[in-house]
Amino acid sequence: MSARGSLIGLTFCTCYLASYLMNKYVLSVLKFTYPTLFQGWQTFIGGLLLHVSWKLGWVEINSSSRFDVLTWLPASVLFVGIIYAGSRALSRLAIPVFLILHNVAEVIICGYQKCFWKEKTSPAKICSALFLLAAAGCLPFRDSQFDPDGYFWAVIHLLCVGAYKILRKSQKPRALSDIDQQYLNYIFSVVFLAFAAHPTGDLFSVLDFPFLYFYRFHGSCCASGFLGFFLMLTTVKLKNLLAPGQCAAWIFFAKVTTAGLSVLLFDVTLTSPTVGCLLLGGLGEALLVFSERKCS
Repeated sequence: MSARGSLIGLTFCTCYLASYLMNKYVLSVLKFTYPTLFQGWQTFIGGLLLHVSWKLGWVEINSSSRFDVLTWLPASVLFVGIIYAGSRALSRLAIPVFLILHNVAEVIICGYQKCFWKEKTSPAKICSALFLLAAAGCLPFRDSQFDPDGYFWAVIHLLCVGAYKILRKSQKPRALSDIDQQYLNYIFSVVFLAFAAHPTGDLFSVLDFPFLYFYRFHGSCCASGFLGFFLMLTTVKLKNLLAPGQCAAWIFFAKVTTAGLSVLLFDVTLTSPTVGCLLLGGLGEALLVFSERKCS
């Protein structure tokens, strides 16, 4: 791996770690549980920074036809589902638990490719899917901090992630670049979440939030918006620069690091069965990385 690849990988891991920890802090410690406002703010900052970066010539956004935009609209709807459900799940679940459930999206993608696209699946990838599914399936029965609402939203989140990735892979040839897609996601999300803030009750409920006028809250929200943008940017750079196997390895490393540090920083109760489920899920993702590196 080149020095540039290593630098991008380390930058990605840093942004991944900081973004998850900051979001968890806002959602769980400060208890800012107004997802339409929180995610609307993050996507607004992301879209604004991406637009500024485009105008400064740092990134390239191509002018898309109306057909391309309309074709991408279902994916943008799924993107809103990903961030909304993910925000609600993360506010109630420990980060390691959330990540194990999030990984089940890979099982959905693997199953879809096998059943509908008739792609050949390596034994390592099949074992990976089984381990990931077993870990996520056993976790609710072994989690001493079980929260039914958190698990419900985590399931919605992983279904949206799986459907989103399948939709992206099915678009060949791709008329929109990764940056184009994210730009459209940001625009749609800001508009949709702005209109949804009132029907969901978040718009007026937020007035009762105890830290609404505290600088600590303002600083945390600003940091989460900027970190989310940099995470998106480094993810795109990582996937464009490195082979799929190397990219999967960096993502796995980022998840392990984030899960490990979150246990030290947040209130997480780990029992032996819970740790067993987490290790099984980690083994499943490690096998997934191995299968990706073997294919690349």
